[in-house]
Amino acid sequence: MRFWTTITLILVLSAVGLTYEIAAGRVLAPFFGTSLVTWTSVIAVILAGFSLGSALGGLVADRDRAVAVRAVRIALIATALLMAVSPAVLGLVYALGARGTGGMLAAVMLAFFPASVLVTFPSPFLAQMAIEARPGREGSSLGLVLAAGSLGAIFGAVLAGFVALPVVGSVATFAGCGLVALACVPLIRGAGRGPGGPGMAVAGGLAGLAVLGVTASGPMCRHESGISCIDVQVQGDTVWLLSDRTPQAAEADAPGPAMLALPYTRWIWSRMQADLGPAPSVLFIGGGGYSLPAVLLDQDPRARAMAVEIDPLITRVAQGHLPRAGALIGGGDPRLRIAHADGRLFLNEATERFDAAVMDAFSSGSVPAHLATREAYARLRAMVDGPVYVNLIDRPDGPLLRGVHAILSEIYPHVQAVQGPVSARGRANLVLAASDRALAPLAALPDGFAPVAVTPARAFTDDRGWIGHR
Repeated sequence: MRFWTTITLILVLSAVGLTYEIAAGRVLAPFFGTSLVTWTSVIAVILAGFSLGSALGGLVADRDRAVAVRAVRIALIATALLMAVSPAVLGLVYALGARGTGGMLAAVMLAFFPASVLVTFPSPFLAQMAIEARPGREGSSLGLVLAAGSLGAIFGAVLAGFVALPVVGSVATFAGCGLVALACVPLIRGAGRGPGGPGMAVAGGLAGLAVLGVTASGPMCRHESGISCIDVQVQGDTVWLLSDRTPQAAEADAPGPAMLALPYTRWIWSRMQADLGPAPSVLFIGGGGYSLPAVLLDQDPRARAMAVEIDPLITRVAQGHLPRAGALIGGGDPRLRIAHADGRLFLNEATERFDAAVMDAFSSGSVPAHLATREAYARLRAMVDGPVYVNLIDRPDGPLLRGVHAILSEIYPHVQAVQGPVSARGRANLVLAASDRALAPLAALPDGFAPVAVTPARAFTDDRGWIGHR
């Protein structure tokens, strides 16, 4: 093998490995959410696979050259198949009952560890071939081998985050990784042509057909960006928008506030009616289905709403599938402004003031950690003159609720918390209101909602914050 051929293969396979790693973290979100825990698990498991693959590949590289070439080719064919079917394996493990942190670790191991081992299996052989290709220049050859691996990893990370996942989605990204690995097979040679023959060609062809078949099976969800995996469901007279299998919004075919199909939004709207005066200016961190801004502007023609939504795809899906919210978004109403930005960055940079704020931003089934810190709420307090309403999903008196409640209690003298029905997974909507003024009791609560007491806890900070559901 020529020196620059081996260097190129090292770079390409490193790019495939990092693209696969980032895609694994993304595809895990619809099943187990996105948090520090999930990303730590994905990174640890895949790096363990990379390490084992390199070790095993080193043992094979020391064997007879023909045997090593054949083993590397087989490993790449198997890599292609395993990468392509990773999302299906993950879905199967989840369907069989994998839940919680233990289930998530098992799912990550079964879905992503085998391909992680095999994609790095060729690296020691390729490094050996590169060093042998330039006798007397072993040091510079090794340096270029290491540089190619690092550059490939950088390229793979950029490709996954900025191109592949946002443009073609996770299933096609996994299949693409498999096809690239398969394309490397004919380039693996020993001193001569190396063992190949019709058997290897047939195996490679069948693997390619299998990878293409996985791609033809379609995406994991109806709409996918690099941030969200979105589905739309219609149940009776209600349209549901789900992000990573978590209900993001729901709109009923009913006039006025009756369009609010999610009970927690009805509680927030009741609080807003009780707490706010006429013509309020309200900041919404997390656009979602834009149901609350739609009701606010429908009920008070002088009100103004600023919605901050990180994912433009969610806005487009809401506009296309939620009739009332869609009419508002697409109607050019100057009372509604939309900023497609990260909520924390908006808080850091905004200069205008608001009469109230609704914190309802989610990443999968949990609040982004950087939006659940004392520093984030201190910045919110500096720009909002009135009450703040916060929606969380957590266990009753769970760690997320306790940490956010502690933040609000440090900043505001009056804090209320209510809890909705507990789901089969043991979680519920927990909604808080915080204000400088006493919060008047509501005449009625949505069905299944009741006030709750919250155990004192340490407030989350940027330094020690929320790490996600376990």
